[in-house]
Amino acid sequence: MRTRIKICCIGSMEEAWLAIRCGADAIGLVGVSPSTPRTMDDHAIATIASRVPPPIASFLLTSKLTAQSIAEHVRKTGPSVVQIVSQIDPAESERLADLLPTTRRVQVIHVEDERALDLIPNYASQVHAFLLDSGRPDLPIPEYGGTGRLHDWTVSAEFVRRSSRPVFLAGGLSPYNVGEAIRRVRPFGVDLCSGVRTHGRLDHAKLVAFIDAVRSADAIVDRQPQKPLE
Repeated sequence: MRTRIKICCIGSMEEAWLAIRCGADAIGLVGVSPSTPRTMDDHAIATIASRVPPPIASFLLTSKLTAQSIAEHVRKTGPSVVQIVSQIDPAESERLADLLPTTRRVQVIHVEDERALDLIPNYASQVHAFLLDSGRPDLPIPEYGGTGRLHDWTVSAEFVRRSSRPVFLAGGLSPYNVGEAIRRVRPFGVDLCSGVRTHGRLDHAKLVAFIDAVRSADAIVDRQPQKPLE
């Protein structure tokens, strides 16, 4: 089993192709509100998502809170996966499964403390995967990710052990710490934004170093296979 690699905050088709050529399994396209420097408009997201070749996955990051609004965002942009960055009402998550039966759904859990573990049963039956990040969505100006902050990997590792769904790990990863993260957490996949950028632009050297570090860790980590992201 190999760790899947998702490169987030893609800002152009050129960045998407760079990530794909270097070995990314997925790219992330930020469509959150309120807008951040990494947010793209729906037309730009749709243009990139339509050109991403299978089996590469295109993730739409949305901060919509209802099943109907999330489904509409997906229909406008056409990704293969929707990443729900807010911890929405579980009833809305259940409705979304009915509205988007052919779109893979990933629920973000922002790991601030051990209470993150209590959220697993709220969503596990309705989503295809979880993604653990270090945002603070309850701030006056919400943080949904891309912070460059680490969170407690002890909690993340326990989340992976308890979850029946695949788990992506995000939050402060870089070429220098991703090997340790894989060894400690054993995630299905890793996801990063700022750790492979220089002055806001995707950095080829950092990207190659990150992917090499992931593959080096895969070569020595012994773990039980996780359920695939179907």
